[in-house]
Amino acid sequence: MPKLIVDIPASLNLAVQDEVERAGTDESAIVTAALAQYLNTPVHTLFQVSTSGALVAGVYSGAVSVQSVLQHGDIGLGTFANLDGEMVVVDGRAYQVQGTGRVSEAPANAKVPFAVVTRFAPQTDLAIGPIANFSELEKRCDSLRKSGNIFYAFRLDGEFKRIRTRAVNPPEAGTRLVDAAKAQSEFHFSDVAGTLVGLWSPGFSSAFSVAGYHFHFLSDDRLEGGHLLDLESESLRLRMEALTDFHLALPETEAFLKADLRKNTAAELAYAESAH
Repeated sequence: MPKLIVDIPASLNLAVQDEVERAGTDESAIVTAALAQYLNTPVHTLFQVSTSGALVAGVYSGAVSVQSVLQHGDIGLGTFANLDGEMVVVDGRAYQVQGTGRVSEAPANAKVPFAVVTRFAPQTDLAIGPIANFSELEKRCDSLRKSGNIFYAFRLDGEFKRIRTRAVNPPEAGTRLVDAAKAQSEFHFSDVAGTLVGLWSPGFSSAFSVAGYHFHFLSDDRLEGGHLLDLESESLRLRMEALTDFHLALPETEAFLKADLRKNTAAELAYAESAH
């Protein structure tokens, strides 16, 4: 991470050291928190539009614009209005991977029913590999997480020997996600360089988010991508950030306000997220 060297008064330094001892943390954490508050720039914050339960229930008309989503993060994932493909946010740009396989940068006014983004500030940066499959990737990421009760953002860059993805196709209006997923398109790529953007969400978040790991892929040439189903790689650069602040923005659309979202949708969501 970038380093900032500044001169501060002795009295302020004394106050910082007192807070270090009181909170059991370090100077970097205190200064970062103070700057974030002063500059009104949240750090370690996950910003989510709508809920996974609403998406499962068939509420996927556009709630906000891509431009609005990008104001809250430079890395993340989601989908587009009417489930028209997968969203991959990388380096502050949003890309749309459609069921036809077409990949394009999403226009600023494109509508989004669900997205999760963050301003990526990784605290972990290392090389991992070899990775034989998705299950092994999950285990490697598990070994780096220090808690099961907060959120984590991941970015993995490198060469993929084999990668398998999918993208949803627009269903009829109101179709539940579990049924829409039955007509998803799957893609198989070999020897491709690219980026995996991922999130890990704790179990208690299953009522409003995708619990566990959720990864989307985008190739370096921006021609291939999708929701990750499986992979194989000899070596990847992994960066990870622990996220301790969560912001949920609920849609004000008529469809969301009138939807019955009381049902537990975890099982349906798990099916929709898996390979078929």
